[in-house]
Amino acid sequence: MEHKGTVQLSAEHILLRPFRVDDAQMMYENWAGDDRVTRFLTWPTHTSPEVSRNILAMWVKEYEDTSHYQWCITNRGNDQAIGSIGVVSMDEKIAAVEIGYCIGTAFQGEGKMTEALSRVIAFLFEEVRCNRVFAKHDTNNPGSGRVMEKAGLRYEGTLRQAGFNNQGICDLAIYGMTAEMYFTSIARNVQPYCEIKPFANED
Repeated sequence: MEHKGTVQLSAEHILLRPFRVDDAQMMYENWAGDDRVTRFLTWPTHTSPEVSRNILAMWVKEYEDTSHYQWCITNRGNDQAIGSIGVVSMDEKIAAVEIGYCIGTAFQGEGKMTEALSRVIAFLFEEVRCNRVFAKHDTNNPGSGRVMEKAGLRYEGTLRQAGFNNQGICDLAIYGMTAEMYFTSIARNVQPYCEIKPFANED
């Protein structure tokens, strides 16, 4: 893989950028402090903005590693932080990455999560040169599977009792795509892929 780091990515309604420590209040208010958002996630609901701030301070340090990918999803135009998306696991030997994401309840159902996932998939295949991209969700959270399908990932099967989240042990549905699938246009019509703009060049 050809790692690029968490560069800024643009799409029609959203902007994906690296997190800043001063995103902590919005992170806490818009998704991390909401039990409805974290219900099917593997990390606990944040109990205060300070918890969010500590997490963000760690993530900001990790940006020094170009193989670290963690984007803040913002509304295009007002820079309001509404969710996160990033690479949660990676296998360099087979050039495979797993994507994880979440978005605030006030912003669900607007297509923004699908747009973010589509944009990240394009970046990972076209710029990082991944061979495989995949994502998993608790089968009791089918809405997440619909996002994966709309972004072009294909259902590959269900791993029985293979995951653990805030609800306990769960079945995991897995959706994936290979570079061959991507470049033969299976995902091409899902989302227009906009210009990749390196965050390092921003003021």
